Amino acid sequence: MTILHEALPFAPWTKPAGQRLPGVMPLARADWLYCDALYARQMAERAALLASRPDDVLALRPEAQPAALEMLGEVLHDLPMLGFSVGPDSVMRPDGVAIPLDETRPLWTLGHLLQADFCLLQKPDGAREHVLTGAVLCFPSSWTLSEKMGKPMMRIHLPVDSYDTQMGARVQRMFDAMRPEQPLWRANLLRYTNPALYQPKAEFAPKEKRDGGAYIRSERQCLLKLPKTGAVVFSIHTVIVHRDSLTKEQRAALAQIEGLA
Repeated sequence: MTILHEALPFAPWTKPAGQRLPGVMPLARADWLYCDALYARQMAERAALLASRPDDVLALRPEAQPAALEMLGEVLHDLPMLGFSVGPDSVMRPDGVAIPLDETRPLWTLGHLLQADFCLLQKPDGAREHVLTGAVLCFPSSWTLSEKMGKPMMRIHLPVDSYDTQMGARVQRMFDAMRPEQPLWRANLLRYTNPALYQPKAEFAPKEKRDGGAYIRSERQCLLKLPKTGAVVFSIHTVIVHRDSLTKEQRAALAQIEGLA
């Protein structure tokens, strides 16, 4: 389904600090969760995917269940600030849809509450890198959950040319140093020919992006360290706009970035 925003609500890549990889910046704790004008339409798409393709969009390793429950608890604590009503057994969303709280399926529950996808990254004892141990991923941008589950960060990013050994070391140091009270965020920028939100792709398969695509896909990516389990939450809020919807400043930054590519 095509769900286009009328404007791109976040674009830190228009500034030099947002263009330097990995482009991560501090974020107020109260701002890590986010809803936008297309909440109801994107949530309907998420519900359809969770119902029709649960094995493709949901995965949780057994050892990650405590972290998934902690992540759900952190989200539920913050939802009232976004206009949700949280009760003991269900959550009333801003669009009037009630979602049951199912602690046996924390990622399924999260997938029905917010537009963002959520990934859990944990560092096993003695390991050098964080590993993907769980996710609800309804809007993948040219990757598949099944190929990444249980893999460390460097292996996850193997198809990404810019994610070299030096970048991997920087990201791992950042994960290790993160504090629960200080989330981080960045936003990426991708050119696509296909505006669909659900775009899984096998590793190294041709991607429907760049090459003059008319659609701009940007992800508001936030990182939050959970205080009890120490897991890192990686949330991904996806917005797609037609290139003609970009502001003058955004078009200029896009042209500069693509000229450097």
